[in-house]
Amino acid sequence: MHLSLPQEKRSDSLYAAAEVAIGACVHCGFCNATCPTYKLLGDERDGPRGRIYAIKDMLEQDTGPPVDLVPHLDRCLSCLSCRTTCPSGVDYARLIDLARGEIAGRRRRSLDGILRGILAVVMTSPFLLRLGVIAGRLAARLPLPALLRAATDVARQANPVRGATEGDVRLPPLIVRKARVAVLVGCAQRAVASEINDATVRLLRRLGCEVEIVGSVACCGSLDHHLGHAARAHRLACQTVDVLAAAHRALPFDHIVSNITGCGAHLKDLPFQLPGNRDAEAVAGLVRDVTEVVNDLGFAIDATQDFTVAYHAACTLQHGQRIVDLPAELLERAGFAVVSPKEAHMCCGSAGTYNILQPAIAGELGARKAANLLRRSPAVIASGNVGCILQLRRYADVPVVHTVELLDWAAGGPPPLALAGGDVGHA
Repeated sequence: MHLSLPQEKRSDSLYAAAEVAIGACVHCGFCNATCPTYKLLGDERDGPRGRIYAIKDMLEQDTGPPVDLVPHLDRCLSCLSCRTTCPSGVDYARLIDLARGEIAGRRRRSLDGILRGILAVVMTSPFLLRLGVIAGRLAARLPLPALLRAATDVARQANPVRGATEGDVRLPPLIVRKARVAVLVGCAQRAVASEINDATVRLLRRLGCEVEIVGSVACCGSLDHHLGHAARAHRLACQTVDVLAAAHRALPFDHIVSNITGCGAHLKDLPFQLPGNRDAEAVAGLVRDVTEVVNDLGFAIDATQDFTVAYHAACTLQHGQRIVDLPAELLERAGFAVVSPKEAHMCCGSAGTYNILQPAIAGELGARKAANLLRRSPAVIASGNVGCILQLRRYADVPVVHTVELLDWAAGGPPPLALAGGDVGHA
C-alpha cells in the first residue's frame, strides 16, 4: 500500500512513521483475525485493515476523518494485538495515534470533545478522581445515562483510600543493597488502587532495592495521548521527563519502575513522542516493568502456595512492551499454580477510558474475558494493569489483584487487600 503525503508533513515524525506503516501493509487481513472489535462486530471498518484504509484516505485527502468513519476509529481499543499478529511488521500504533489526534482536533468544541476533556482531567488528578470514585459509589444505584453508568460501575470496584507510598520519599533496602530504583505511583492508580504501590515498594525493598517514590511526577501523558489530546500529552510527558531526569542526575537510578503497564509502554516510547529530547531518551532507557526488575533481582520462593492463579496478560504488556510469559513465570516461582485462559491475546475492554466511552463493546469484552478466565477455576485472577483489574472485577466472582500483590504476599508481605476481605469496591 502506498501513501502520498505532502512534503511538509513528511518532516513530522508521526506522519513519517504513518507513511512507513501504511507502506508495509500488504492487505493480508491477518490483523482482523485477532482484533477484538472485528471479532465482535464482523465489520471490515471495525478491523485494523479497514481502519488503515480509512486513515490512508484521510491523510491523502487532507480533509480530516470522514464523519461516517469516526465511530469505527473510536471503537479501536489500541490493544495492538494486530501489531503482534502482523507478518509485515505494520506499526499500527502510529496510525491510530495520528487518527485520534486528527479526530480530537476537529471535535474539541463538540459535546463529545468536552466530555472527553473533562474525563482526561479527572482521570489524571488523584484528588478529583478520588472524589469521582466516592461520588460514583453514591450515585451507582441512580438511573443514569450509559456513559455515567459505566463510570459509576468502574468506580464501585476502586479503593480510594490513600496509600502509604505517596509523596517524594526515599526508603532503604531491607537487605544488602542490590539496586537503586525510582517507583512511579501513577496518577490514577494512587487514587483507585494504592495497595498496588504499597506492595511494589515492600517487595522491591525486600529484594534489596533502595526505593525512591517520585510522587512529584503528576502524569506521564499516556491517557491524553490515547485520547488524541496531543498538546496536553506532550506537556505532561515533558514534565515527567524533566522531573525524572533531574532526580536521576541528583542521585542516579538503576531503574525507573512502572507497575502500570500502560504507563510503562508510553514511557518506553518517549524518544518517539519527544524526538530530539536527550533526557527523554535517557529516561526511557531506564524504564522497566516491575516484573522485569523483580526477575533481575533473582526472585524465587521455596514454597508452594495453595492457590490457583489465572493470569490475564494486559495488552499494554504483551503487545505494547512485548513482555508475554515473564509475569506468569514469576507467579510460578512464587509457588502458585498458574493457568492461562483461552483467547489470552484478547483485550478485556478496559483500554484506558474505553470502558467508559464505549460501554457496550467494553462490557461484552469484559464478560468474555472473565468467562474465559473463570473456566480455569482459579482462586484469584492476576493482572499487571490497574485498568484491567477494575474492569475484570465487574464480571468475575473471584478476587482480582495485581501480580505484584501476590509476589509480595509470597515473599512475606500481607495478603492482597482483595483476599484479606478489605474494601476494594462493591461488585
